[in-house]
Amino acid sequence: MSGRILLVEDNEDDITLTLRALKKKNIANEVTLARDGVEALDILFGRNGKERIKPALILLDLKLPKLDGLEVLKEIRQHESTKGLSVVVLTTSNQEEDIIKSYSLGANSYIRKPVDFVQFTEAVGQLGLYWLVLNEPNPQINE
Repeated sequence: MSGRILLVEDNEDDITLTLRALKKKNIANEVTLARDGVEALDILFGRNGKERIKPALILLDLKLPKLDGLEVLKEIRQHESTKGLSVVVLTTSNQEEDIIKSYSLGANSYIRKPVDFVQFTEAVGQLGLYWLVLNEPNPQINE
């Protein structure tokens, strides 16, 4: 595991807030950004000239251009090389249908983005602490 975070997000404000929250909580892991679902898969599979990475954590928005987050999650779970990666859905959607579908497709966690910056910072800090420090990753997932 590289300890990298793959942030899959198209909203500039949410990108800025997430990066700021990680920094504020002293989570210094390298962050790779994908601004749409296709780019996320290109990064995970090393396609279309993108460097292939195996992140320690994927923060996945659902409402993405080109390919939505649920389709990205489905694709991640269908491939041997990526099916064991930790995927946290981090989205503004609180629709029960999105929550159910995310878990049925193999999301490890579903977190609704708080509107308040202080709450958002705390949420990102807690998930970073858990997934990057406390959680023991599957040792069978190789770099």
